[in-house]
Amino acid sequence: MDMVKMGSFLAELRKEHHLTQAELGEKLGVTNKTISRWETGNYMPPVEMLEELSNMYDMTINELLSGRKLTTEEYKEMAETNIKETLKEGAFTLKEKQTFFKKKWLKEHVMTIVIAYILWMIFALLLAKYNLPVYLAGGIGGFSGVTIYAFLHNRMMAYVENCIYGGKWDEYRDK
Repeated sequence: MDMVKMGSFLAELRKEHHLTQAELGEKLGVTNKTISRWETGNYMPPVEMLEELSNMYDMTINELLSGRKLTTEEYKEMAETNIKETLKEGAFTLKEKQTFFKKKWLKEHVMTIVIAYILWMIFALLLAKYNLPVYLAGGIGGFSGVTIYAFLHNRMMAYVENCIYGGKWDEYRDK
């Protein structure tokens, strides 16, 4: 598969539909920089975006990957080649993407985590100060700690899902 040819074809289709890179990016939920990377052949659009583009341009994904309109005979011939090439291009596994965005979220939210931990410790100390039985103070403190952890973990996972499935992977994979 020729990424540059595919990119040129995507640019041609976009122009035929009288769209700027920014307008197309807005429709797809990605930046104009991402559209530019696809059109120059630097990156391949993710499968979800290929599906959106094929619907938008009334073309098959196979034609988009081939970088041209295909006849019926060419379609069958190119299908196997494009599938194999696409699998090679999608080198990052879902697990690798998740790990990347988890680390990114943790780095961006380290202060939130530290503050939550400090507040949890203060809360536990206040419970102990009021001479509550150890098991009760420990239970309440433990419950609040687990609750804070669950809240932060859920926020992180929502962020990770949004980044992976929201079309932001292309923006981050080279950083």
